[in-house]
Amino acid sequence: MKLSSKGRYAPRAMLDLALNYGKGPVSLKSIGRRQEISERYLEHIMIALQSAGLVQSTRGSRGGFSLAKLPKEIKLSQIIQAVEGSISP
Repeated sequence: MKLSSKGRYAPRAMLDLALNYGKGPVSLKSIGRRQEISERYLEHIMIALQSAGLVQSTRGSRGGFSLAKLPKEIKLSQIIQAVEGSISP
């Protein structure tokens, strides 16, 4: 299976959120800077992850994204499926 750039970047963004779990929302800007992903592209990825129930957003000056579940409850296949659609060889 060949992954698109979304399929490669989404796990990196989720790992970033997992490493910051419990510290409050993480801004797209900080995730993008650490993971070297443009904020604009990351926005699209996060919308897909939010629709899948994997992340939640917080609005405001201290807003950002955080995991919607415990890190140990999230599977790589869920992340890939959220941004790529159906997983089939």
